[in-house]
Parts: sequence; C-alpha cells; structure tokens
Amino acid sequence: MALNSRKNVIIEYRWANAQYDQLPALAADLVRHQVIVIAADTPVAAIAAKQATTSIPIVFGLGSDPVRDGLVASLSRPGGNITGATFFSNLLSAKRLDLFHRLVPNAAVIAVLLNPKNANVELERTQTEEAARALGLQLVLLQATNEREIDEAVASLIQQSAAALLVSGDVLFYGRRAQIAELALRDKIPTSCPFRDQAAAGCLMSYGANPSETQRQAGSYVGRILKGEKPADLPVQQPTKFELVINLKTRSAYQFLSRSCRSPTSKSNEAAFAAQPEPVDGPLHHLVRRSGMVTNGA
Repeated sequence: MALNSRKNVIIEYRWANAQYDQLPALAADLVRHQVIVIAADTPVAAIAAKQATTSIPIVFGLGSDPVRDGLVASLSRPGGNITGATFFSNLLSAKRLDLFHRLVPNAAVIAVLLNPKNANVELERTQTEEAARALGLQLVLLQATNEREIDEAVASLIQQSAAALLVSGDVLFYGRRAQIAELALRDKIPTSCPFRDQAAAGCLMSYGANPSETQRQAGSYVGRILKGEKPADLPVQQPTKFELVINLKTRSAYQFLSRSCRSPTSKSNEAAFAAQPEPVDGPLHHLVRRSGMVTNGA
C-alpha cells in the first residue's frame, strides 16, 4: 500500500528552533503520543529521541558520525531501534580547510564560526585546529548561538585580523546562510561553508556531501519501517559523492572589491584573495562551470 500524508499517514512535527535544550521534552512528547516512528535531522535530536524510547523506531538524517555519537553500534549493523543516513559534514573539517587554504593561500589567519551547543563542536574544533597546524595557519575561534551573535562574530573578524571565515556544519548557520554570506561580503571576508546551498546563498565556497540526498535516504527508511522492516536490519546509509562548489559571482565580487577598495581595515582581506589566479586552476583543477557556480564532484 502506498503511503500518503493526506490519506493514511499523520505526521506530527516538533520544532526546537535551534534551542537544543528543548529537544528532550519534545522527544518525550512524541513518545507520549505513541507515534509509530520518529525522524530526527540533527545529532542532538537523534540523541534526545534515543534517550526517550527504546521501542519506537528512530530514523536519523544527520552530518556527524552516528557511531561516535553513540547512536548505533556500527554503520553496517546499527542494532537496537535506530538507523538512518549521514553525510559526514563534521568529519570533513580538515579537508574543507585544506581546500579553502588553496583558494585563498595568503590568508594566514582564518576565523572559525562554531555553535557551542552543537553536539560535535569539540570534534570539529579539534580537527580544524590540527589541520591548521599542519598548514601553518592561525585560527581565531568564534562562537554564536543565535542571529545576534552571528552578527557580532562576523563583525569582530576585522578587529581580530582574520582574513577569511570557515563556517562549521551547524543547523543554525545553515538556516542563517544568507545572513552570513551578506555579512562576509560586506566586510570582504572570503567564506567557506559545508553545504552547496550556502555557496548558492553567497558564500565563496562549499565542500561536502549533499544533505538533501541524505534526507531522501532517511525518508526512504521511514517508509520501509512503516511497511514493517526493522531499524536493526537497515545499515546506516553513507554518502558516495562529495562536491566542491565555488560561487563565481561571489568570487568576482571579492576580486572587484580587492581592486577598488583600499581602506586600512580591509588590507589583509584584499591580499588574501588577490593571490588567486584567473581562471581557477592549480590545486582546484578539473572544475566544471555551471549556472554561475563551479562544481567538482569527488
């Protein structure tokens, strides 16, 4: 029988609006409603659901390592009442910094925007710091948990002599991608993000798997569970493709600003981006131009 949300399936939505401390209560509320399956799209939401029930099936679609998060016993044999899909965003911090460094090689000081409430913030911070040491880069760690703090963090970059911004993989920053891109462009700060949608919103580059595909895989698992399959029998889905995206319009805007603006506060940022040749080549070769973007599927 086909599943249809308007005919034979009722979907109960619960939103925490990036207020992670609300998730345990929201998960407990779903359990009280005796739902058939719980879908969670962040590590903290999945953890809250797992703590709330050991019997109701749980399906996650997230960007971290579910084994490290304690959600499943292994990717191939998740066990228990939980399974799902991951795009491993939080495990790509080192690679993302390396690619960003190749794109803006003169940026010796790079800021990293982190959400201290994210369950994987320490892992991402540690991986980024280790990669920075190997590359000889200095990091400035910034924290934000809401829209106002994002404004304040990006505004502080110039005062801290940061020449570029690396945005961590957090649902808050994904949701505020246009805000971050606009603030960075205003202050002439090249920005690297985890997701293609963030590059499309105006960030200079992104590198990672496609979270939409992960959510599609998770949704497929929800359907299979509703039809009778067990979470323990469904291995965790993993990405098979990672994509490098460069926003050419943003890149052109930074190059224009670097030629036309000579204010003292923007010198470090102008120097950081002016070193990139035209067209993109060298370390970032084999790129395909498409719709104002440069993409490379790895």
